[in-house]
Amino acid sequence: MDFAQSPQQDAIQEAVSRICARFDDDYWLERDRDGVFPFEFYDALGRDGWLGICTAPQYGGSGLGVADAAIMMRTIAESGAGMSGCSAVHVNIFGLKPVEVYGTEAQKERALRPIAEGQEKACFAVTEPDAGLNTTHLKLRAEKRDDGYHVFGQKVWISTAQVADRMLLLARTQPRETVKKPTQGLSLFYTRFDRERIAVREIEKMGRKCVDSNELFFDDFVIPEEDLIGEEGRGFEYILHGLNPERILIAAEAVGLGMAALNRASRYARERVVFDRPIGKNQGVQHPLAKCWCNLEAAWLMVLNAAWQYDQGMNCAAAANCAKYLAGEAGFEACHTAIMTHGGFGYAKEYHVERYLREVMVPRIAPVSPQLVLSFIAERVLGLPKSY
Repeated sequence: MDFAQSPQQDAIQEAVSRICARFDDDYWLERDRDGVFPFEFYDALGRDGWLGICTAPQYGGSGLGVADAAIMMRTIAESGAGMSGCSAVHVNIFGLKPVEVYGTEAQKERALRPIAEGQEKACFAVTEPDAGLNTTHLKLRAEKRDDGYHVFGQKVWISTAQVADRMLLLARTQPRETVKKPTQGLSLFYTRFDRERIAVREIEKMGRKCVDSNELFFDDFVIPEEDLIGEEGRGFEYILHGLNPERILIAAEAVGLGMAALNRASRYARERVVFDRPIGKNQGVQHPLAKCWCNLEAAWLMVLNAAWQYDQGMNCAAAANCAKYLAGEAGFEACHTAIMTHGGFGYAKEYHVERYLREVMVPRIAPVSPQLVLSFIAERVLGLPKSY
């Protein structure tokens, strides 16, 4: 059992760190203020090939594993870019896995290469206002006609829809009451994001301002039949190929952001002198920070375990959910503790930790709530009765 990073993973960490170093705290503070998508950061990663880290080489990527991608995403978050930096490229890493697994060769070439090379941006359009995490209750419908699928309905909390060129869309092609199981009758499409036919309304939110979240409204939006991924009605099955990697990567991001907060708080505790002594000399300051480090390190080991299982082709659902839960909680506590360590200055934007706390709510809430993770573990691991 070897817990050390490979030389290749060390090289990934070093190379991504060099790129991130060009985008300092002032850059991300400005993006937090103006809400402009971090195009320069996205393009820098794209130029060096990092957006296709998990994409197969024949489609323009590097063909590396989710464990390698987790190291990359933790490095981005830990640099101070936080969820603003990670969410800008997040969907490039995991989002098109269903296309890579179930798409035709023509679809793969059309979809994967532009994303891996940073020529196009995509959004992941699944969640809806009335369904929440209950994906089988999606109501957005796609009606097949002679000229393609006509789409009617609404999506919500769709990231990067303001800048996306394409979208991966899950829609109901058969009414729920006509299928044997609620997971049937949902179909997956990868298609052009036509702003003339899709109404996009941005949601104002507490953090990660530069990576937009949106409501989408479809009224007779037409998708060509060649944009259907795999078989009609099996879309729910297909998106599962992206859910576990997403949980692993967002867990890695939560660890990275927690470490960024912890490093900043530790530095402040060493430098801040009150009553003629650095506040870091007081165990009341030391112990919460040390506890945060222990929890983040434990969460990171779970992230690596889940990523290893995925890369080995194993069923990693329990490990991926566990990693997401532990990292979300540990990241949140580290960011909260960083503010308390700074005292009143923690409330000031110039010290950055208040931004970290606002952003760490993303991996704590999404893509699945901590309560639903615990319900999943209780049922699928411990064998307890289904509670929802």
